[in-house]
Amino acid sequence: MDAYLHRAEQLLQRIHTLAAISEDSNGVTRTVGTPAFLAGSALVKSWLEAAGLETRIDSIGNVRGRLVSTYPNAKTFVIASHIDTVINAGKFDGPLGVLLGLDLLEQLINQKVELPFHIELIAFSDEEGCRFHTTYLGSKVVGGFFEADLLQKRDAAGINLATVLATMGCDAQQLTHDAIPAADWLGYFEAHIEQGPVLYERNIPVALVTAIAGQQRIEMVFRGMAGHAGTVPMNMRQDALCCAAEAVLAIEQFGQEHRQTLVATVGKLDIRHAASNVIPGEVVCSLDVRSADEAHLTWASQALFENVQAIAQRRNSTLDWNLIQQTAPVTCDANLNSLLARAIADSGYKVIPLVSGAGHDAVPISKVAPATMMFVRCFKGISHNPLENVELPDLAAALRVAERFLTQLITHHS
Repeated sequence: MDAYLHRAEQLLQRIHTLAAISEDSNGVTRTVGTPAFLAGSALVKSWLEAAGLETRIDSIGNVRGRLVSTYPNAKTFVIASHIDTVINAGKFDGPLGVLLGLDLLEQLINQKVELPFHIELIAFSDEEGCRFHTTYLGSKVVGGFFEADLLQKRDAAGINLATVLATMGCDAQQLTHDAIPAADWLGYFEAHIEQGPVLYERNIPVALVTAIAGQQRIEMVFRGMAGHAGTVPMNMRQDALCCAAEAVLAIEQFGQEHRQTLVATVGKLDIRHAASNVIPGEVVCSLDVRSADEAHLTWASQALFENVQAIAQRRNSTLDWNLIQQTAPVTCDANLNSLLARAIADSGYKVIPLVSGAGHDAVPISKVAPATMMFVRCFKGISHNPLENVELPDLAAALRVAERFLTQLITHHS
């Protein structure tokens, strides 16, 4: 058997083993701070320790394993992704990048490669942001961008992040000490499933990520007037849900009209005090707008606000428009991308440049370090879904390319 296929089998087995740890049995759910998350973190930590890495769990819950260089003044190159998930997720989004990185470091250890820089493998604790509705908690800490007010963010049960960290055994007072200083960074590499259909349709195993789209997350609150479903005439209602429904369709239409440059999604809706015999008086919706063009993203957000505001006014309702989070588009580092493109080509694959519409931990890290990403083909581009799948030959191809890339980087800096 090809050596990479054999390693891919081991990688796939680890992915399946981690996926078996979940908050529910239907898909994979591991949100930060839950028993399933802690059990998953402990498993990953045990694998890093068994490989011979200097291993620890930091103050935000990141699992970190370090392979130390003996070179004086060596910088740090980070290989990372995340191990938290969305609700009812697949097995590969996040863990693929972490466990592929573990395989790479095991090979370096077995071959006794002399490193010109430190390599730190990190399993970030919270990239998806499902529990506290704010993304990149783990990578913000490592990059040195964690905002202290995030500790007061509350989950659906009203528990704040500071309390969750305390129950995890983490010390929030040490968060600033867990950052890698800006001067110590050499670069960042992340392997991730594509989460789109391009590689699947073209039957190509890997791609070069050139940029990551910027994003705005907005909370929309529609307020009308609650009333009795049987007594208020249809022409006298201030139905917040009907207002929200029209807004959702208008957002979809806007996204269709500008589909070449952006996507717009309403993914969450909450009818406050809902009952079958009550006219909805308050509805809360999410809005996610993304574009690789920062100017277009800013324009689109304003245009959507004006459109939705007009709908609310016409329906005699009010609108609260709250910006929850925004990230600027990111361009991957030209030098690292050049090395990665050469590794792809030298491995015998066509170099396909892609822009990521999804956010990744590379976004905050790119503020402090050169970053590059590799996409791996997944079944029909399906992600955030139990149907998420990567086939063994594509895992082997990803290992081949990533190892060649890392070898080139080591040679370059030796």
